[in-house]
Amino acid sequence: MSRKILVLPGDGIGPEITREAVKILNACRETGLDIDLEEGLVGGAGIDAHGVPLPDETLASAKAADAVLLGAVGGPKWDKIEDLAKRPEKGLLGLRKHLNLFGNLRPALLYPQLASASSLKPEIVAGLDIMIVRELTGGIYFGQPRGIEERDGEKVGFNTYVYAEHEIERIGRVAFEMARARSGKLCSVDKANVLEATILWREVMERLAPEYPDVELSHMYVDNAAMQLVRAPKQFDVIVTGNMFGDILSDAAAMLTGSIGMLPSASLNEQRQGMYEPCHGSAPDIAGQGIANPLATILSVAMMLRYSLEAPVLAERIERAVGSVLDQGLRTADIAFEGTTPVSTQTMGDAVLAAFQAQ
Repeated sequence: MSRKILVLPGDGIGPEITREAVKILNACRETGLDIDLEEGLVGGAGIDAHGVPLPDETLASAKAADAVLLGAVGGPKWDKIEDLAKRPEKGLLGLRKHLNLFGNLRPALLYPQLASASSLKPEIVAGLDIMIVRELTGGIYFGQPRGIEERDGEKVGFNTYVYAEHEIERIGRVAFEMARARSGKLCSVDKANVLEATILWREVMERLAPEYPDVELSHMYVDNAAMQLVRAPKQFDVIVTGNMFGDILSDAAAMLTGSIGMLPSASLNEQRQGMYEPCHGSAPDIAGQGIANPLATILSVAMMLRYSLEAPVLAERIERAVGSVLDQGLRTADIAFEGTTPVSTQTMGDAVLAAFQAQ
C-alpha cells in the first residue's frame, strides 16, 4: 500500500532545502519505495495565501499523511502581526497539537569530518552522539491560562507550566525505549528544586524506572545540564526533558556538532505518524541566495524512513551518502573551513543524490 508524504516547504530557506530533500525521496521511490508526495502551505506561506498559518486543507492533508516533511516557518515579513494566534509559528505548533506529535527526537551527532567546525575543542566533541527526547505538546508553550492583561495599572504577561502524569509517562517510555536501544543510559532533566511541575516529572520517571532494569536513570537540573553539555557533552547518551527545556538544550547541543544546519529532527505520535524537519529556522537573511545547508533536511528524510516508513535500509543509505560527500570535502558556507570554497544548496543536494544512487 502506498504511503503518503505531505511536503510543507514553508518560508525563508524552507523551499530551497526541501527541494533537495524531495530529490532523495524520489530516488528512494525509484528503488521501489511506494510513496506519494503532496505539497501544501504552512506558516507565512499559508498566511499569504489564505490568511491563516495553518489552512484547513493543509491540516486535513497532514492528518491523512503517514509523514510530513517540513522546511521552516516564519520571517520578518510577518513579525508585525499583533495577534499571536495568526503568526507563522502557530502553524507549526498547530500541526504538533492536532497530530498529537508529543515525542520529539533530536539527535546531536558529530560527523568526524566536522570536528574542527565545532566551537569546542575536537577532543571534547569527537565521537559525540546524543539523542534528546523532548516532550512537545505540553508544558509552558501550551499551558493555560496564558496572556497579557493589566494589573494595578501595568501590563502583566503570564504563562502556565503544567504537565499531567500521562503526558510525562508517555514521553518517559519513549526515552526509556530509546536508551534501551542505545547504551542503556538515560538522563532526565528538570528543575525540581523550584518547579512543582518538574517535581511530578521526576516522580513519574522514578516510577517508570523499575520497568526498565537495563536502563540506568539519572537526574539533572536544567541549568547544570546546560553547563555539562558544554563542559563534558559525551557523558550524555539519551536526555529526556520537557518542552521548554528541550527547546533550549537541543539548540545548545546542535552547536557542539559544528552547525545547526546538520541536525534533523522527528516528532512522533503514538501511531508513529511523524513530522520531520531540520532543527534550524527559516534563516530569512540568506533566503533565496542558494547557500543554505540542505543536509539537516535530507537527514530528516532518513529519520522519516526509519521511524514512520519502516525503511531503515534506505535511511542508512542516506546517512552513508551524507558521510560520503563530507569525505569528498564538500561544504556549504555554515560548515566551510579556511581554504575551502563553499558549495551551493543545489550542489550539495546533487552530491548527496549521486552518492545515494552510487551505492
